[in-house]
Parts: sequence; C-alpha cells; structure tokens
Amino acid sequence: MRAISQHTLGGPEVLTEVRLTRPTPGPGEVLIRVRAAGLNPTDWKHRAIAGLFLPAPPFVLGWDVSGEVAETGIGVTLWQPGDELFGMLPYPNGHGALAEYVVGPARAFARKPAALDHVQAAAIPLAALTAWQALVDTAELRARQRVLIHAAAGGVGHFAVQIAKARGAYVIGTASAPNHEFLRGLGADEVIDYRTTDVAEAVRDVDTVLDSIDDDNSIRSLRTLRPGGLLVTLRAFGAVDLAAEASKLGVRAIRMLVEDDHAGMRALAELVESGRLRPTIAGSFPLTDVAKAHALGDTGRTVGKLVVTVP
Repeated sequence: MRAISQHTLGGPEVLTEVRLTRPTPGPGEVLIRVRAAGLNPTDWKHRAIAGLFLPAPPFVLGWDVSGEVAETGIGVTLWQPGDELFGMLPYPNGHGALAEYVVGPARAFARKPAALDHVQAAAIPLAALTAWQALVDTAELRARQRVLIHAAAGGVGHFAVQIAKARGAYVIGTASAPNHEFLRGLGADEVIDYRTTDVAEAVRDVDTVLDSIDDDNSIRSLRTLRPGGLLVTLRAFGAVDLAAEASKLGVRAIRMLVEDDHAGMRALAELVESGRLRPTIAGSFPLTDVAKAHALGDTGRTVGKLVVTVP
C-alpha cells in the first residue's frame, strides 16, 4: 500500500511516498480503507521535533481518519466491512493515517454522518475531540456559563466555539480581526483581537478558559477566571507549575492530552447531524501533495482544518 513516511526529522521536504505491507487487524481492531486524513499541529511538530512522544523515524504520521471498513478483527461486533466510519487513532502511539489502509481499535471510531463527505469527516476527530474532552468532560461546561477560547479560529478553537454554544454557554473568542466575522458566524458572543487588546485585562469572571497557545498566555489568562474557575491548557508539557500558579489566585488549571473516545465521537456525530457542528476546511490536498499541506500548516495561519485525500 502507499503511505507517506519520513526517515529523518525536518521540514515538509522529509515526507516521502513509500510502499508498505497492508496491515492486518488484530482482536478488537478494524482495518480502514482511508479516504481522507485530517492534519493537526501535532503532525508538523512530530515531523520536525525529537523527543515529543514518538520514537525516532521512520514512521507514518496522521491520527484523523475517515474511510470504510475493509476487514474486522476477531471479536468486533460494532462494524462490518463497507461501513463508513470516522475517528481518531489512539494518541500518540496509534499514528499512521497517511496511508491507504490503517488499523485501529474498533471503538476508536463512530459511523460517519451521512451529511459529511470524507474530507469533512476527517477534519473533525482529533481537534473536535480535544475541544469536547476539554469543555465537556473536564470543565463540565453548562448552560449560561462563560467560556474564553483562545485561538478560536484554529482547528480546535472553531470546534470549541460550536461545542460551547451547543452547551448553551456564553462564548468569548480571541482571534485576529480578519477572522471575527467567521467566529460570529459560528456563534461566538464576543470576539477580541488579541493583537490590539490585552485579553487578560479585558475579560473577567469566566468559568472556563481553553488555551492552546503557551504557558505565558495561560498564566495571564488565570486572571480572567471567576473564583473556582478552571483553565484547561492543551500544552501537555511545560516548565511552569500551572496548578500552583492558579491556586495562588483561587482558581484551577489543568494540562490535557486528547484520548481516543468512542462515546465522544458519537456525541460529535450527533452534533453534526443536528446541525450544531460543522468543520471548516482550510485546504484539501492529495496524498502526493502532503508536503504542501504541512508547509501551510507550519505557517500557523490557517482557519479551520487541513485534510489529505487518499484516492
């Protein structure tokens, strides 16, 4: 089968097409014929930086999958060959979506909503699961609570805005001015230009902050929380003890890493089917042009998600 691999760390140019043996599903696993694979910042970080989660290359990146079941392993009861599924391979060690076929746990997937094509479906899993697990599972966001979402026009951010609105929350998003109308269209109640406004001074009394930027931004954002409020950062590692800094101010902070999640995928599918969640596609590239997609991702200026198609 065709796949995109790399034998060294570096820029997008290290990504090359290779031929690999088609995998076989084990007990509790499914073999997916990949039709599209979503890309996320973790892809370009692992491509370029040693010592994150993966061992040294060669490896095949990609965690977001949309495709059809080609084969089921022993004991799988949820799915049959031909079923159209979407989901996230177990993060971080279940990578391999940038290929014609990939194996994953049967319960890492959910049925693809009929309203979505494979490109749209592949844009959802990792980023939307991150937002769901941060806001719903971790922060337990409820109706009429106030939430501050940093980088709200990005992959995780634009899903977080929609999920928060679906929960009935009041949503404040940060983004550069050109993206403000986009965020209002997703339902954001307030939009702040982080380039011209000190967000930590302009916002107060929020129940939850979702931050994907850096620890400095998280520390400043602690001041926007009401007493007992929670900041969830998507930066799994950091030199700062955020929990200790938060405690000084009478608030809370936690670092989060996304997990594969059958129940979460089903919940996201239901939001899609009810019209309350939609992906924004920043660009779609064929498998042979994955390096171009990574180069665009490296800029950090995309709105929504990048997706690779696997014909």
